[in-house]
Amino acid sequence: MSGSFFFIKFILRRIAAAVVIVLGLTAVLFFLQSISHSNPVHAMLGAGATPSAIAAEKVKLGLDHPVFVQYFNYLYGLIHGNLGMSYRTRRPVASDLATYLPATLELAFYSLLLAVVLGLLLGVLSAGEFRGTGVLRAILIAGASTPQFLLAIGGLLIFYGKLNLLPATGRIGIANPPSGPTGFYTIDGILNGNFGVTIDAFKYLLLPSFSVAIGPAVSIGRVLRGSLIEAISLYFVKTANSKGLSRVRVLTVHALRNSLGPALSMTGLQAGLMFAGVVVIEDVFAWPGIGYYTAQSIPSGDFPAIAGVTLVLGVGYVIINTIVDLAQLFADPRLRHLEMANVKTKKPLLGLSANQG
Repeated sequence: MSGSFFFIKFILRRIAAAVVIVLGLTAVLFFLQSISHSNPVHAMLGAGATPSAIAAEKVKLGLDHPVFVQYFNYLYGLIHGNLGMSYRTRRPVASDLATYLPATLELAFYSLLLAVVLGLLLGVLSAGEFRGTGVLRAILIAGASTPQFLLAIGGLLIFYGKLNLLPATGRIGIANPPSGPTGFYTIDGILNGNFGVTIDAFKYLLLPSFSVAIGPAVSIGRVLRGSLIEAISLYFVKTANSKGLSRVRVLTVHALRNSLGPALSMTGLQAGLMFAGVVVIEDVFAWPGIGYYTAQSIPSGDFPAIAGVTLVLGVGYVIINTIVDLAQLFADPRLRHLEMANVKTKKPLLGLSANQG
């Protein structure tokens, strides 16, 4: 089997698995909506609606059809970007998510980037037993052992309340920041030639991103450390050591690539869990993302909004794990050859089910 054909087949398998998982998620969300106590008709029309108005609204919403027909109508709407109407904002959920999602994506992106950097530092420095590693490890583990909301509140008390170094809430302090093209203020500021926007956006990102990243960083670092220690005992690494190469070069050049597989799997898992952390942190920092949107929707029983956020996060998790599977194959040639051999016997090593388990 040629390499290009293998990758095409691998990607197609991942897409098929992703579609099955997303369909399962939509079925669960539809079932939960159907058994919930929220009445979409009363939510749209109000408690004082007349029986004729309620009957007309049921026909409009398709609630007069059998359940399986309603589900297929629900799927048809999802395919066309229709996530329903928010009871609270009285706007399409898709429009609300388009407004709130860029803020969450920016926070999640920098949180994941920070988690990977800290995890690499922790893993490499711990495996190499460099001086000062114990201090870094103690700080990260202490932070990871603290609940995220408590860590966020502590950061606010110290860096905003006492030192007045970082802002407390919100996403940016500049009026009328650029609205495009990416939706990331840190990038849009550069693209629009306004570096003050980028600097200000980073100031607002520091506390929430660190609060989200420290837990995943420790998990990634521990897995990477174990893989590096195992790789150090391999013959080619011992050969590099015998040539008198520095510990940093041996670890980063010779051992690191062969140790990335488990760390990448952990990164994919932590990226999915990170979205749950973002929901909490956004509420603490009044960050205008989908977590903040969800926190406002829950008290009002806005099920379409909650279901829309859940679906978006679920699809994002599936996509992230698919990317991690591909990254593992590129990072470790041994895994690629094993996967190709197992595909021939129809026993693939990698897959969404393995990552998500």
